[in-house]
Amino acid sequence: QNGVMSGLMQMLLLKVSAHITEQLGMAPGGEFREAFKEASKVPFCKFHLGDRPIPVTFKRAIAALSFWQKVKLAWGLCFLSDPISKDDVEKCKQKDLLEQMMAEMIGEFPDLHRTIVSERDIYLTYMLKQAAKQIELPRASENEPRKYIPAVVVGVVGMGHVPGIEKNWNSDLKIQEIMSVPPPSASSKIFKFVLKATVFGLLGYSCYRIGHRTVQFVLSMPATQSYLQRLTEVPQQ
Repeated sequence: QNGVMSGLMQMLLLKVSAHITEQLGMAPGGEFREAFKEASKVPFCKFHLGDRPIPVTFKRAIAALSFWQKVKLAWGLCFLSDPISKDDVEKCKQKDLLEQMMAEMIGEFPDLHRTIVSERDIYLTYMLKQAAKQIELPRASENEPRKYIPAVVVGVVGMGHVPGIEKNWNSDLKIQEIMSVPPPSASSKIFKFVLKATVFGLLGYSCYRIGHRTVQFVLSMPATQSYLQRLTEVPQQ
């Protein structure tokens, strides 16, 4: 539905999520589910999903990677089997270690970090600032002066996004650019064409081989040979 490459990437990330769930006995994203439960207990509380839509993030991330970077990333996700413990998760909450992991990601996949982390920092900051605007109280008449009360906002975000949100909070943010999906590159079009041609070619060859063997098997059957022999004898008679 969202494109072949985007769909494959989502499948690989679901595999990673399943691996983490199996290792820890708990699914990632529990903090967001808990926030949803708590919000339902607060009167007049509005719950808002403030992250950028996943299809936009995936498409921008895939478009930013070169062909070999896509292969390298897919290979790493396919063969992810390192054990993960709850102690490892707790270590990731340490600021120094988290910053080190982010630095490693920037060094290995700088474009991926930009689309998945930095751009979402901007989007999350923008949505939080929109939610934090003052609320205008209803007026009895148009002559009555406007009165505002501050909004109470609780933002639940991943730890890796906190430094970016703090950095962007006082900036004039525009999200139009990071919401656009770039057109596929020439190499991406060629890859898709080659992939489709290979799949259809293998499918056609498989059908040919299966059909050829089936015909040979049918012709080798005694009943078939007897029937064909009778057909050849009819014109002679």
